[in-house]
Amino acid sequence: MRLTYHAPVTLTFALAAVAITGADAVLGHALTAAFFSAPPMFSLDPITLLRMVAHVLGHQGWEHCLGNMMLLLLLGPMVEERYGSAPFLAMIVITALATGVLNAIFFSTGLLGASGIVFMCMALASGTNVRSGEIPLTLVIVALLYGGQEILHVLRHDQVSHFAHFLGGTCGVIFGLTFPPTRTAQPTP
Repeated sequence: MRLTYHAPVTLTFALAAVAITGADAVLGHALTAAFFSAPPMFSLDPITLLRMVAHVLGHQGWEHCLGNMMLLLLLGPMVEERYGSAPFLAMIVITALATGVLNAIFFSTGLLGASGIVFMCMALASGTNVRSGEIPLTLVIVALLYGGQEILHVLRHDQVSHFAHFLGGTCGVIFGLTFPPTRTAQPTP
């Protein structure tokens, strides 16, 4: 047996997030504040545009980072195998940009963390059996339960961006319904 780098986007994302969290801890959290958090306002400044995507790699600390990375490492390889590495990377970038920009438009707080990406993966993983003309009941149930929970919590002042969770899950549902997988799921008996 040998180790394989079987899900390059997922593994690279997780390693980058862990490395950034470690470097940020050593630098007194200056790295995340400068480059890996979406600011509470939008501009076309190149650094701001970078931060609107790169915020998904920044985290408040080890607990925040490792919680997100455990879920990403659980769900990401399945999604990446089903859709392919390049489309999965595009989904991550689109979701990150959407959450960063919309957060700046609607809220007066910054944003960081990969929770939106994790919830995108949850939605994509729950819809792995989407076939032509059919929507899996698991996708509908996850969307209702998760979406309902996030809508109920969106106005809480708890340092958690429920909006990013909701938007990440919404992106996942949209991607799952509109983008064809590169690999077809095995039909369930």
